[in-house]
Amino acid sequence: MVNLFSPLTIKSITIRNRIVVSPMCQYSCTDGFATDWHLVHLGSRAVGGAGLVLAEATAVSPEGRITADDLGIWSDEHITMLKRISTFIDLQGAVAGIQLAHAGRKASHLSPWKGADLQMPEEGGWDRVAPSAIPFKEGEAPPLALTQEGINKVISDFRMAAERALQAGFKVVEIHAAHGYLFHEFLSPLSNQRTDAYGGNFENRIKLLLEVIESVQQVWPANLPLFVRISATDWIEGGWTTDDSVALAGILKDKGVDLLDCSTGGNVARADIPVGPGYQVPFAERIRKETGILTGAVGMITTAQQAEEIIKNGKADTVMLARELLRDPYFPIHAALELGYDLKWPDQYERAKPR
Repeated sequence: MVNLFSPLTIKSITIRNRIVVSPMCQYSCTDGFATDWHLVHLGSRAVGGAGLVLAEATAVSPEGRITADDLGIWSDEHITMLKRISTFIDLQGAVAGIQLAHAGRKASHLSPWKGADLQMPEEGGWDRVAPSAIPFKEGEAPPLALTQEGINKVISDFRMAAERALQAGFKVVEIHAAHGYLFHEFLSPLSNQRTDAYGGNFENRIKLLLEVIESVQQVWPANLPLFVRISATDWIEGGWTTDDSVALAGILKDKGVDLLDCSTGGNVARADIPVGPGYQVPFAERIRKETGILTGAVGMITTAQQAEEIIKNGKADTVMLARELLRDPYFPIHAALELGYDLKWPDQYERAKPR
């Protein structure tokens, strides 16, 4: 048995193997609209054999975009192309999912290949919001601290985005609460210095995320999977910790979240992160073992043997591949050949399969 290619059933959905296309921003939209680029980018990974294909961080509101080039789902007009993409993914035997996101204080930047600089409103950007008026980097203009009215809008925006995701044919929704974006900013005491019901102690700092999950669950079918991505540590003293993540994971499991996608960092510019092969896997392993929630491991997972070992030894339930799948959209096909697993190839490609 090859563990990496064992199916995983979550509620009513069966994912054909444990390889997940991690959400990867493409910065290739105008006004949030998906294009043929997204169809080919995501579709080719489904053709390549991945079990679950997660569309990139998709903004639930215009002000929630990282850049003006981000994918969006704040309008019903966005649904048509997204539906075309999810349908194609389904036809390849993969499961189509989407990550819903709000960038918080890390919004309103140029895309990476345009310089990634912060754009102020007078420069064509927009007002950024956050739990507190604390900038991500020293010297940057501070964001606006969210009012209760603004918090209510965020909750409503995520609920409506989940409704649209369902209409667009996605079978998995992931809420982005990692990498220094809005919900991570609320979780971490380094970026959340509020004195109201959303700041201070652990229970208050997780409050918005829980309210958003509850709001999404009002419209997202109970038989379809709901994931949450977290940064399991801020990698800096005084920030969000692994112990906090374990505590949050237990609560999320009780609230009906099906899988925790375990990344790290992104909320503090000066954090010293010990990047290396599989450096985030131990967080997925610990959270899985201590809470029983399903976990996804992500971060410099690049070989078939490495991915197989993670699943075989119970370190995570899925491997979420990002850059490796940019390098090789057919990684699952190549991994199956390497591991000796007879993966079903697309009919159109069958004549090229080694015998």
